[in-house]
Amino acid sequence: MGDYLPFDRPVPFAGFVGGGYWETPLRAIKDASKVGAAVQGKAMRPLAAADFSAIVTAGLSETLAPANAIRRGLTDLTGDGVEDSAQSLFDHGPAPGADEVRRVEQMLVNRKIRDANFRRQVCEAYDDRCAFTGPRIINGGGRSEVQAAHIWGVGQGGPDVVQNGLALSGTVHWLFDRHLISLTNDYRLLVSHNKVPVEFRVLFERQLDRMHLPKDERLWPHPTYVEKHREAFMA
Repeated sequence: MGDYLPFDRPVPFAGFVGGGYWETPLRAIKDASKVGAAVQGKAMRPLAAADFSAIVTAGLSETLAPANAIRRGLTDLTGDGVEDSAQSLFDHGPAPGADEVRRVEQMLVNRKIRDANFRRQVCEAYDDRCAFTGPRIINGGGRSEVQAAHIWGVGQGGPDVVQNGLALSGTVHWLFDRHLISLTNDYRLLVSHNKVPVEFRVLFERQLDRMHLPKDERLWPHPTYVEKHREAFMA
């Protein structure tokens, strides 16, 4: 798999309106006991555009839920390829028509939405704590003050996945993006002491051991992405 947008949570096989199946052909089978036979040997099946749209809206509903707009940094969803509000995109009614399918397709490549999804995944994985300095700060609106940094930059081909992300405070994010700090293979901090001002170095005085990592080891920074960042740091 190359670039993809992770869902907020898995979409169940049957979870469409009224508990039905997401796939139109399966909803047409009246006898539920025959659904298993219909999909046997068909792990990969063609998916109608409307079904695809409905599944995506369910899978990303938390990222774009209007109630979470401020927390996700999505207070303005107009423009940039997204024509309607989050509420219209995530209305769990019947399977959407052609216009809704087009909006969902635009949504999947929209940078604001991809950033919001990436930020949610990364901040939750790191418990809203800066990976290098540790503090967990949530503002009055419920928004985490840490930012989601790409390890291998999107502009250079890096994907929007948690394993290519770090939760960092604003100043640390700035240093990381400019390759003034980086990571070792065993997740320890590297600091370019001849380039980082002494005023900034105090941020890392207590960072003598391994950085703060997600509890789920599957979400730890991938060695390939870490190496890409360190190559730029060493240049």
